[in-house]
Amino acid sequence: MRVLFAAPTRLWDEWAPALQAACPEIELCRDGAPESFDALIYAPGYPEDGSTLDFSPFVNARLVQSLWAGVERIVTNETLTQPLCRMVDPGLAIGMTEYCLGWAMRAHLGMDSQLQDGVWRNELVPPLASERGITVLGMGELGRSVAGTLARLGFRVTGWSQSGRPVEGIEVLPGDRLGDALSRAEILICLLPDTAETRGLMNARTLSLLPEGATLINAGRGTLIDEGALIEALEAGRPGHAVLDVFQIEPLPADHPFWSHARVTVTSHIAADTRPTTAATVAAENLRRAMRDEPLLHRVDRARGY
Repeated sequence: MRVLFAAPTRLWDEWAPALQAACPEIELCRDGAPESFDALIYAPGYPEDGSTLDFSPFVNARLVQSLWAGVERIVTNETLTQPLCRMVDPGLAIGMTEYCLGWAMRAHLGMDSQLQDGVWRNELVPPLASERGITVLGMGELGRSVAGTLARLGFRVTGWSQSGRPVEGIEVLPGDRLGDALSRAEILICLLPDTAETRGLMNARTLSLLPEGATLINAGRGTLIDEGALIEALEAGRPGHAVLDVFQIEPLPADHPFWSHARVTVTSHIAADTRPTTAATVAAENLRRAMRDEPLLHRVDRARGY
């Protein structure tokens, strides 16, 4: 099986050994005649001259396997007619769960209120997890992992997705009940993909539906939030604090007001990463399925964008 590594050169040394170990039967190549390839392993930034990849010549490719969970930078490519699959990496889910759990617990326990200034604040006793409402926007692989972990710790967890598809152990509200989901969110965790429906979803109106003093954690996509509206909403206390890992422009410009805002914590898109050691096995399974004409894992629905 001949596979093109259609990804930036800097990724080769880390990914090639993992992919070849997981799927030794493949011939992994960095270039060659397009019609000679049975599949492509793809990551944004290819081609490296800044042009858009033309998938038309890859007439024999049965699969385009993305290395990233997000596919917004490829799904709109009109030359892409081959099956496209996003990456659902177990390591990515673990990393995202740990990030969201850490920041949620920091907010829940009020850690930042315990100033080391000599003042005894014995009255600042946090509630139990069962007394705290957390809402997770986006109930895909990552959202289910985060919501399930928080629920097992005893938090009152509400999930929200456009479809409202049921998730065992979690109450999931459908698209038309976004207001209800937000009103329960003493802690709001945003893990939505970048689609036409999610861009700007958190705006002046929806932010105002949060409980006073709520904490917003966005580790999904920066396009979800109207950044100007969020700054104004923080001044009004809804939310009371925002932990932001993703932004409309990345890297976040040094003069962006988020950096200096007292109610914003910026992390540099580090919530979770795709790890070759765990992701390569997912790619290998899809490569084998493609060659056997079997259903592919995590195939992208072009109409939905993910």
